[in-house]
Amino acid sequence: MPCYTVTVSTANHMFAGTDDYIYITLVGMEGCSERTLLDKPLYNDFERGAVDSYDVKVGEDLGEIVLVKIEKKKYWVQNDWYCRCVTVKSPSGDYVEFPCFRWLPDDKEVVLRDGRAHLPQDDKTSLVKQHRQKELEMRRKAYRWKEWQPGFPMSIDANRHKDLTRDIQFDSEKTMDFVMNYHTAIKNLFVNKFMNMFQSSWSNFEDFGRIFVRTENSISEYVMQNWKEDEMFGYQFLNGCNPILIRKCTKLPNKFPVTDDMVSVSLERELTLEEEIEAGNIYIVDYEVMDGIKANCTDPHTMQYLAAPICLLYKNTQNKILPIAIQLGQTPGENTPIFLPSDSEYDWLLAKMWVRSVDFQHHQTVTHLLKTHLMTEVFAIAMFRQLPAVHPVYKLLIPHVRFTIAINTKAREQLICEGGLFDKANSTGGGGHVQLVQKAMKSLTFSSLCFPDMIKSRGVDKKDELPTYFYRDDGYMVWEATKNFVSDVVHIYYASDETVQEDKEIQAFIKDVCSCGMQDFDHCEFPKSVKSREELTVYLTIVVFNASAQHAAVNYGQYDWCSWIPNAPSTMRRPPPNRKGLADMKLIMESLPDCGRSSWHLGAVWALSQYQENELYLGMYPEEHFIEKPMKAAMEKFRKQLVEISSSIKRRNEGKKLPYYNMSPDKIPNSVAV
Repeated sequence: MPCYTVTVSTANHMFAGTDDYIYITLVGMEGCSERTLLDKPLYNDFERGAVDSYDVKVGEDLGEIVLVKIEKKKYWVQNDWYCRCVTVKSPSGDYVEFPCFRWLPDDKEVVLRDGRAHLPQDDKTSLVKQHRQKELEMRRKAYRWKEWQPGFPMSIDANRHKDLTRDIQFDSEKTMDFVMNYHTAIKNLFVNKFMNMFQSSWSNFEDFGRIFVRTENSISEYVMQNWKEDEMFGYQFLNGCNPILIRKCTKLPNKFPVTDDMVSVSLERELTLEEEIEAGNIYIVDYEVMDGIKANCTDPHTMQYLAAPICLLYKNTQNKILPIAIQLGQTPGENTPIFLPSDSEYDWLLAKMWVRSVDFQHHQTVTHLLKTHLMTEVFAIAMFRQLPAVHPVYKLLIPHVRFTIAINTKAREQLICEGGLFDKANSTGGGGHVQLVQKAMKSLTFSSLCFPDMIKSRGVDKKDELPTYFYRDDGYMVWEATKNFVSDVVHIYYASDETVQEDKEIQAFIKDVCSCGMQDFDHCEFPKSVKSREELTVYLTIVVFNASAQHAAVNYGQYDWCSWIPNAPSTMRRPPPNRKGLADMKLIMESLPDCGRSSWHLGAVWALSQYQENELYLGMYPEEHFIEKPMKAAMEKFRKQLVEISSSIKRRNEGKKLPYYNMSPDKIPNSVAV
């Protein structure tokens, strides 16, 4: 009797093994085997990390094995099983690998294709066509769109993490890490005793040191020591947590009536303000999107306030970016003074602190939540709904959407929901953060997610004009390496532009993102189709880059830049000053977050900035969804490019008191997972 050798690999992470019954059916071009129980007497099969081999005897040769059906049935107590892959050795000695990388919960079954990637037009037999269609039908039932809030990008139809399908839930290690991380932060930062001290103000800046833990973090220490300096204030627009707002000022807006007399003392080149603008030395940051956002009023005992500042910045003769004028509202007038470096020390300091507080709100809600978390979730849901596991683009994207739907569901369940962490600590809590996302969505475009386009649109693309814009420089390198890798993948599987146009599944994916995920919002300008390999390459690079590099750039520096509370106040408890001469130390301390909110804030930025113990960084693909040699070569080429980029960034950072490494590939996780 012909005999096939079946080898089953179980994942090595916690609780991956099972004691349930595992059955297999081999489906070949010439026939299929009987349903066979995989079991070795007196042997504990399918343990965590195990690789188990079995003989499957058949009456006659099955021909080329095209499908493998795996079933799990309850033995005693139901437990989930994570199958990595199945390898089948035919009687002739040929090996065929069937990647799985899925959970089998309850009495679950899964039908696997071999590990080669196939476009839909590549499949010729009704057997594999039907399998492909059935997989997508099941996925669309499991991955449904839902609008969490009006005007938001669509999200997954699940109210709680435990409602998600098992394949996209956190694994056990990640679940425990997420639950424990914040509580560990509070414990490690020794802020327990301050947690309930709401309404209790700090006495002076030094008091914040009582909750500022001296970890081995040179950047946070440097920020603590230099946060009052104008140079530090300006530098953060380039390389801080929110480096996407600074733009070249080509003309002063009418709503910001800065005159030459106001700022002439700050200009170093003996030029007028208008001449400095023409020379390209003036930059602007405008928080117009914050105008009209409702401040947090969840605590009836503590008023909280927001503002919508405009900040004018000057590149001096040493190429340092310095603030030269700040207006704390969008409407000029007697009650909206323009604050200047020549004002009193406390007036100028308080104005800068207001900008830093508003920047923190914008960063958390727009730059971080909307543009990385929520947008990656849209791409992830559309991927699951429209691309089967055998599709090369599914294989490309799956590592970059790992845990994203889970972390976003957790966020909606615990962080940005009513009574969540946003409500406890932030001035945009209590619904302001929802308003802010809704408003920011009206200006979000597809091109704003394309890194080079986003940089160029702000007029900050020239290195010689802003030589210390490391976020831009490092981002360009990672973007190009990522685009080269994606282009290699696209050209391996798509022989021509016509092949792209004929791929109904990739076209359905692109359309689902636009029509469902983005609800066909006209202003967003998301494409509904792609017509060439180049268009597909750019599209997929946007997905991968924003899920990895862009998220890393705006997430993992939060403790660096935001742990010293006066540099990034999570809320302000006094309204922005409506005239000069009001500010003194008493007003500043009464404006800054109280003891309790400071503690909540510190715990949050610490927890959000932590890398996971077994983090998968850009270029690391331990789950081998691709098996073809050209793909292995493309991955190796990508990894080498990333190593070179990391090395060049390391060399540049040597000796710097303020190194920038948030775009270094060795610090860029593959996906949005925290």
